[in-house]
Amino acid sequence: MRLGLAQLNPILGDIEGNTTKILEAVQEAKEKGCQLVLVPELALTGYPPEDLIFKSAFIKDNLSALKKLASSIRDTALLVGFIDEKKGKCYNAAAYIHKGRIHTIHHKNCLPNYGVFDEARYFAPGINPSHQIVNKERVGITICEDLWWGPNHLRKLKNKKPHFVVNLSASPYHMRKFQIRFDAIKKSAEHLKSPIIYCNMVGGQDELVYDGGSFVVLPNGKLAARFPQFQNGLFVFDLIREKKQWKLKTDHPFSKDLPEEEEILQALILGTRDYVNKNGFEKVTLGLSGGIDSALVATIAVKALGSERVVGVTMPSRFNQPETREDAKRLADNLGIALHEIPIEDIFLGYQKSLAPIFEDTTPNVAEENVQARIRGNLLMALSNKFGWLVLTTGNKSETSTGYCTLYGDMAGGFSVLKDVLKKTVYRLANHINSQTEKEIIPHSIIARPPTAELRSDQRDEDTLGSYENLDPLISKYVEKNWSIKKMIKNTQVDEAYAKRIVNLIDQNEYKRRQAPPGIKITSRAFGRDHRMPITNRYKMQ
Repeated sequence: MRLGLAQLNPILGDIEGNTTKILEAVQEAKEKGCQLVLVPELALTGYPPEDLIFKSAFIKDNLSALKKLASSIRDTALLVGFIDEKKGKCYNAAAYIHKGRIHTIHHKNCLPNYGVFDEARYFAPGINPSHQIVNKERVGITICEDLWWGPNHLRKLKNKKPHFVVNLSASPYHMRKFQIRFDAIKKSAEHLKSPIIYCNMVGGQDELVYDGGSFVVLPNGKLAARFPQFQNGLFVFDLIREKKQWKLKTDHPFSKDLPEEEEILQALILGTRDYVNKNGFEKVTLGLSGGIDSALVATIAVKALGSERVVGVTMPSRFNQPETREDAKRLADNLGIALHEIPIEDIFLGYQKSLAPIFEDTTPNVAEENVQARIRGNLLMALSNKFGWLVLTTGNKSETSTGYCTLYGDMAGGFSVLKDVLKKTVYRLANHINSQTEKEIIPHSIIARPPTAELRSDQRDEDTLGSYENLDPLISKYVEKNWSIKKMIKNTQVDEAYAKRIVNLIDQNEYKRRQAPPGIKITSRAFGRDHRMPITNRYKMQ
């Protein structure tokens, strides 16, 4: 049987536009001789629809679109994800459509309710597995998590004795997620003794990125085909059964693991591009300080959108060194982006004059430092209001974890590209980007210079946070793996006092992170949808 696997990039809520994308995939598949086309989980509505599900009109429009879609499907069959409704309950569903008619509807049996998933809030679980005869083959129909919960949950499907199984998925990316998916699907294929075709979504949706990377596993657990990450498109292959043995033929090259830095970079590029484009922004703007974080964000923005859609703004003060100001200009020249300079010294003096009667007899401290950050945030937001540009913030996960950032200052903006990227990873990505071209994009002087906020004289990040070599592993272990302080001390090179101080900083700054813009998830547990800690919280980790 010839199948077409469509890695689509739907826009959540654009039911009409998503229908068009599905029909275009079906038409292309028909022209290439496919008997069956697969599109991802909830491809008709986009995923995750969240509280849109509580809007009855949204459900009705999705069902109406499904009927219209069915009327357009003729000889090439389609398996499409949509939201079904029965007796007041909603289901994450897949419909098998052929010759103008819906033949089979499968309701997702296993609803994930962890991490970024809240499906039990929205959907009722299906009870039984589903199958459909396609070209004399008995095809098992599953949706994402249906194949992740182990043999006990596959018993009913195994009893159906499917010749092969298809899985429509919307599995969000984090680093090295492919191996996790493959391990789960491999076990299911071996248990079912059937090939499994795994069709994953592509694209950015708020904080989530879907990386595609669809694949086919044979009954013996062999990975027979692997399609590209971060690329939408139709991938055609022949699944052939000869004497109870399966083999696969395709003209598409077998995709290999991307280097970790490239995989992260592609996720950040796709997430940024889709957030900007799907929300209708023509341009983005960001502050260029001459530091590595803003340099990386600007570079990612240019790769995602093109240089003509990125506007840099440098906002120097008395504390900015000439070399950082020059590096900001060099970076803008390398990227080919517009750069505006708005000095903030006069504005800062105006603040100091206004606050002088109240600040009298006090020593300058973080208050004066943060005024500068908030001046810059206000200027960027003024440009956003005037021209409709989206402000990209430039803080990284190391800073937002510990609260080394300013509310309504450097945190002011609409999208946080590096929200889930630790500082050491920032350096890895900068070096990786420069290694891809003969001419460096991010000036080496930016990478080599010790990081500083330049809000006071002789300021260095490490004076406040300690070494990033020590800080980043603690953040990763505490935030992503819930390690205790005792376990971190035992398994890292830090002392108890430092570990306690960092953990307290992470816990104390939840109030800041709740007010931060959304940003791209690249780790197994990111702040936001994954990390749901109370703000008012007296529990102290030991």
